[in-house]
Order: sequence, then structure tokens, then C-alpha cells
Amino acid sequence: MTTLDRLEKWFAEGKINRRQFLARAAALGLTAAVSPALLTRPVKAAAPQKGGNFIQAITGGSTSDTLDPATHTSSWNINVEQQLRNYLTEIDHKFQPQPELAESWESSPDAKKWIFNLRKGVEFHDGKSLDAQDVIYSMNHHRGEDSKSAAKPFLKPVKDIKADGKHRVIFELDAGVADFAFIVSDYHMPVFKAGTEGKEFEKGIGTGGYILEHWEPGVSAITRRNPNYWKEGRAHFDRVETLSINDVNARTNAIKTGQIHFMDRCERKTVHLLKRSKGVEIIAETATFHYTIPMQTKMKPYDDNNVRLALKYAVDREEMVKRILNGYGETGNDHPIAPINRYYAKDLPKRQYDPEKAKFYIKKAGMQDHTFNLHTAEAAFQGADDAAILYREHAKKAGIKINVVREPSDGYWSNVWMVKEFAMCYWSGRPTEDLMFSVAYAAGAPWNDTKWEHEKFNKLLTAAKAELDENKRAQMYAEMQAICRDDGGTIVPMFAQIVEANSDKIGHGPLSGHMEADGHRNTERWWFKKS
Repeated sequence: MTTLDRLEKWFAEGKINRRQFLARAAALGLTAAVSPALLTRPVKAAAPQKGGNFIQAITGGSTSDTLDPATHTSSWNINVEQQLRNYLTEIDHKFQPQPELAESWESSPDAKKWIFNLRKGVEFHDGKSLDAQDVIYSMNHHRGEDSKSAAKPFLKPVKDIKADGKHRVIFELDAGVADFAFIVSDYHMPVFKAGTEGKEFEKGIGTGGYILEHWEPGVSAITRRNPNYWKEGRAHFDRVETLSINDVNARTNAIKTGQIHFMDRCERKTVHLLKRSKGVEIIAETATFHYTIPMQTKMKPYDDNNVRLALKYAVDREEMVKRILNGYGETGNDHPIAPINRYYAKDLPKRQYDPEKAKFYIKKAGMQDHTFNLHTAEAAFQGADDAAILYREHAKKAGIKINVVREPSDGYWSNVWMVKEFAMCYWSGRPTEDLMFSVAYAAGAPWNDTKWEHEKFNKLLTAAKAELDENKRAQMYAEMQAICRDDGGTIVPMFAQIVEANSDKIGHGPLSGHMEADGHRNTERWWFKKS
């Protein structure tokens, strides 16, 4: 085999990329002999390899984190959870539900009855076999009267869950829910052993690809590969260390020096420099990820929609995208539905920066002399402090005074978010409109972080949830986006691409924009390439 033959073989097998192939061919003076057809035909993906210790740094962790999935709020906590436990369904990179613990499902024509057929032979980490009672117990964990789980509103239509044998679960709903197969994929709703409660959650026992060895909330988690994992071709690493590092500079230095293999939330202002680092690859995925500035609508003066509109018109969204996201994103329209969502209202005019309109509404509210305290921390999102300062400068042109209050990152999600009247926030988004609206905008939802209530919006939410006619459903969701934009308590200045970095030693397939870190399935889907 000649040197060129060997290079062509490596390239065809995906062991080297196109750039590496051409560089090596050029160095050997073989470029002229390369067949043009070789460079245009599809490259065979390198086969996943087992082994290795994968180390990643993820932001958002807090010392108040637990392994009770009903409590999860941070990216770090969610990622650890998805190493340990599985769900009835999972969302793929095309935003479609795929079988996980449920090998199949079906619904009645009115979407009021859903039947999930469970896989047989699935074991928990302690050897117990998965059965229907585990699923029922796990779902009911979120449905209790005293439950504060963010998944509670998703399961509100469920009036009964029952077993039909050991491997069949039937959900009876009081109203049709067309997206129920999506709902049971929500990251709050993994399946754990029946009877798990309190400190038992901290053992991390599940059916997932990795077994918990070490757990220090807000600091680090160490897991090892589950030797009895039921999924073929998944969970390739021998060991995973997940570090909670909220400082972006520390994460960046760690990936540049090879101390870690993956970091989330790159600093967009300097990502062009990180691209030049040897052995580092940048991932930029269009997503449902968005930044928000929630206002507590039950607190004065945010109970006045004139105030809310004034503050919405006082944001220069274009400059936010340019300076905070460094161009890795697009402007928002004060509702949480992303351009890649199925029912995104593309014909709804986007709100523009308009200091004169902002002045009009703030004067109408009689709040020209009021100073608005805007609470922020880098835990809210990377660049949140800069975004708050930039917003303050935009508002000045409308005569609106904003005082930026910096808060500690540790405990931000328990001490500031949903507590302070006006604060910075981020959302990973959801794969469906119903899920996003139900968790954060529906009246009474645990994570309705503005306490906003709108009668027509809530009626439409209920109607759209059960509507099976695609055109009617699209019209309903478009109207709901307009109501959020014009009356809601949430400023949504921008949608961000997910920008992350990984070692070039890492292999992976198509990436999901559902959430960060490949839908937080990176430890299950990725692998080390052959050296």
C-alpha cells in the first residue's frame, strides 16, 4: 500500500478529516495525484470506541443542588442526572421523540389515553429489574399536592396512571395532549426506583449508562460506565468527571491546556481566539436557548403593562446580539418560542428598539422618576453582567433609570431568580411550544418566573394542547406568542446559538440543539477517537 493509498483509506474511514488529509498530501507532494471524486464523496463516520476518562466543565452548579430530579434548575445538575437515569422517551437532534425506556407507545384518537410499552430486561444500578410500578411512582413524584416540581403542570391533565402487567403503563388524561410523548422526555421526569425518597435520591440509582461514584453538590460528580447498560452503542467512556466551573476564564484555560475535554458556554467575545488553540474544536448549534429579563407582575410597578412595554421598547436587541452574543444568535421578540420550533410565528413583527415609545409608556405609567433595580450575576448566563449594563445604557436614551445590582453567582437560582422583582435569566427552551409555555407562562406554573396570568392565553394553551389539526394549532400558538409579546412580564432580547468547545480527540454524531451538551446526552453519545 502506497502512502497516498494509506492517506485515502484513513480519510475514507474518518480517521483524519479533509483538512488533515490535504495538509499531509501537500507535505508529501502528492496533491496532484488526489482524485477529486474522493473529496466530494461522503466520509464514513468513525466508529465509536469504548474507553477513556472523560472530563468536562459545566456551568450553573450550586451547593444547593440535589439528585432529586424535581429540583433541577442548572445545566450542571441536568447533565449529571442524564448520566444516571433514563426517560420513557428521548429527543433526537431533529427534535423528535424516540423510544428510550418505552420501546413503543400509542394514543387514543382524542389523545386522552396514552399507552407506553416498556422494554424488558432493563436493570437499575443495584440489579432491580425495571417494571411499570417504577414508572408510575416516578411520575407521581411530580403530581403530589405538595410537589413543587417544575414538571407538575406538564402532568396536570393526568387523572390516573395504571399498570397493565409489568411492562405496560397507561396514562388516562382529562383532556387531550397531542405532545404527551414529548412531555415524558422532560429532564425532570427520569424513571427511578419505586419507593425512592429523601436522601435515597442522592445515591443516583437509575438505569442510565453511568453509575455514581462521587457526588459533591455544585463542585463535582464522578461516574463510571454501567457494565450492564441496556443500550447498545451508547455510554462509551470508562469514567466521567463532571466539574462545576462557573467562571468562563477557568473553563477556557482548562480546555486550552487539555485539562478537560469539553466546556459549555464559551465566551463569545473571545471564541475566535479559542478557535486557534491546538486540539480544540468549536461547536455552534442553533437552538431554543434564550436569554430573558423577567419582571414580577404581582409586584409594583411591574403590575402595570405600561411599565412592562416601556422596558421592552428600551432594549436595543440588535446591539445585544452583536456585543453580548458576538453575532452567535438573533434578536428575540418577547416570547420564548424559537425560530427552529415547529409553530414559531414568523409573521409576527419583531419589536424594535424605540426610545420614543419607551418614553411614551413610562410617562403613561407615571414612572419617569423611578429607578429600576436590575439584579444580575454571571450564573444567570455568560455575559449577563455586561448585558445588564448595556441595557442600562439603552434605557438612558428613553429617560429610564436602571440600577444594576450584582449578586453572588452561588445560590443565584434560589436567592434571586423568582425572588427579586427584576432579574437576568436564561432558558434552555423546550422542543415544543406547549412544554415551553406550560412550564414558564401558564398561570400557576411553578416556574412562571413573572407570576403572569392572562385569561385568554391560558384558554388558548388548554385548547392548543389537545388540538390535532396542524393549521388550527399553528394559529393558536401564533396568537399566544403575540399575547406574550404585548402583555407578558418577560423581556426576551435574544436567542443564542449554543457555543461550546471540545477536544479534537472526541468523536460524535449529529448534534442536538435541544439543550446544551448535545441535549445533555454528550456523555452517552460521544467517545474518544482512536489515537
